[in-house]
Amino acid sequence: MKPKEVLEFAKKNKAVMVDMKFTDWPGMWQHFSVPFHELDESSFEDGFGFDGSSIRGWQAIDASDMLVIPDPVTAIMDPFTDAPTLSLVCDIVDPITRENYTRDPRFIAKKAANYVESAGIGDTIYFGPEAEFFLLNQVQFSTGPSHGFYHLDSVEATWNSGRAEDWGQPNLGYKPRHKEGYFPVPPTDSLQNIRTEMVLEMEKLGIVVEAQHHEVATAGQCEIDMKFGPLVQMADRVMLYKYVVKNVARRNNLSATFMPKPIFDDNGSGMHCHQSIWRDGNPLFAGNGYAGFSEMGLHYIGGILKHSRAIAAFTNPTTNSYKRLIAGFEAPVNLAYSSRNRSAACRIPMYSPSPKAKRVEVRYPDPSCNPYLAFAVMTMAGVDGIENKIDPGEPLDKNIYSLSAKELENVPAMPASLEEALSCLEQDHQFMLKGDVFTEDAVLKWIEYKRENEVDAMRQRPHPHEFELYYDV
Repeated sequence: MKPKEVLEFAKKNKAVMVDMKFTDWPGMWQHFSVPFHELDESSFEDGFGFDGSSIRGWQAIDASDMLVIPDPVTAIMDPFTDAPTLSLVCDIVDPITRENYTRDPRFIAKKAANYVESAGIGDTIYFGPEAEFFLLNQVQFSTGPSHGFYHLDSVEATWNSGRAEDWGQPNLGYKPRHKEGYFPVPPTDSLQNIRTEMVLEMEKLGIVVEAQHHEVATAGQCEIDMKFGPLVQMADRVMLYKYVVKNVARRNNLSATFMPKPIFDDNGSGMHCHQSIWRDGNPLFAGNGYAGFSEMGLHYIGGILKHSRAIAAFTNPTTNSYKRLIAGFEAPVNLAYSSRNRSAACRIPMYSPSPKAKRVEVRYPDPSCNPYLAFAVMTMAGVDGIENKIDPGEPLDKNIYSLSAKELENVPAMPASLEEALSCLEQDHQFMLKGDVFTEDAVLKWIEYKRENEVDAMRQRPHPHEFELYYDV
């Protein structure tokens, strides 16, 4: 839609408020609202002012004035507000220079998508993320100088099989066992109707959904798969996807979490990312090489594998991410590629022989990431592989987890912690700076923010399990 069409759309839907949404540095939607009479066609150029110093990872207080510029193509009616509200995703600009803000994640994503075209590689890069999440009935957590705990619970949790339940209903059994939550029908899958409710809300908002299903873990793990789309549009949709999932869960008296590893000793939540580059409507990853891939496609994989240890700082950006990235649980720790093999970091899906289906699935990202930054950094790594013809090596067409330590000696591994990933990023980020997609300032700010606010914060605190291990020493 164009600005004039947005105004007509809003009037048709009797909007009385306009909600301005934008993504902060770590990857959470932020927003503020104005009455509809404050929006006119000039607003899509002039924008609205706000205090950038209050947004995580952004401007210092001495240069805090910033503008949000609403993007008309993102206009939807918010399905979760009581008053009819027009929702717009915004870009961030400096009010004095009118230049895009270099730490605006959406701007970085736009630059990455544009770089694919300006470098003469293709005209569109597509992403198809598969974000997993848990739906929980009870969530409690707290930390302080004298305590630290969390408590999660779910009607579906296998640990409640012997419990006289207090959910307002008797215990009827039908609880997915550990690692056996993949595809059971109701009543074992008790979340079918809620996931369908989420799908219907998404489709009303323009998200095309391909499938929804229960996932592997007990305690309410789910997945809803969106149809692939261009990089920036897909990152916008991931943010909207999370918004819909959390709010539909809330109105059903459930809590949704996209934490990578909320449940001990069962599968964590990943966000496998399918990627492909096209030109003039033709897929460029299809060819006559391994698994029907082109030389360009294999070089893209080569770039991803070469830079994965640095990429992890953005695709697996939390300390909790590395509770999932442990051998087993289908989490790809070892950096290799394969067709069909889900234990490889990069997989070439073989569902269809169609050239249009040729893509690489990068399996290690998780849904705690900022999708704009994660998609951008994977794009730049893959493009670096294409530009420098990086050989991905030989495919590893066997179950990596069944290999001996000697057989794995020459297979590089993902970082074992966020701290290690940030160190890898510090040493390997030149590929991200091409085309000024990421600035040096943005990369260094990411490292600084994550170290100060997450790595150091976790390192300073005793862990509850340490009391079990060491209290009586």
